[in-house]
Amino acid sequence: MKIALASDHGGFELKETIKKYLEELGVEVLDLGTHTTESVDYPNYGKICGEAVVSGKADRGIVFCGTGIGISIAANKVKGVRCALCTDVSMAEMARKHNDANLLALGGRTTDTETARAITKVWLETAFEGGRHQRRVDMLDNM
Repeated sequence: MKIALASDHGGFELKETIKKYLEELGVEVLDLGTHTTESVDYPNYGKICGEAVVSGKADRGIVFCGTGIGISIAANKVKGVRCALCTDVSMAEMARKHNDANLLALGGRTTDTETARAITKVWLETAFEGGRHQRRVDMLDNM
């Protein structure tokens, strides 16, 4: 599995932490930036990560900003992206099971490292249930 990562300056440190964690798990990482804590615009990074997933350059993506809110909104503007801002493990599980979330958003200033790792692990390991949920995911993709 290849995971694309992208962040603004507010999510940079958590991105770097999750990048190392993914590599420890043996996951291939495509780091789309930013590569410093210098101020940048989160919409650009949400867009490039979403496009990487939709185009097939990565299987899924994780985006980071200060709260995860802005970059999740930006990523969701890309047709075919289903980005879920998750603040706990239960949300990550349901985002995958019911919504087939192909991007995960995390807040670098609002989510501690241990929680972010746990959310990431569950989001990676949980499969989409399909069935009755597929119709709704199809509706999202056709909006």
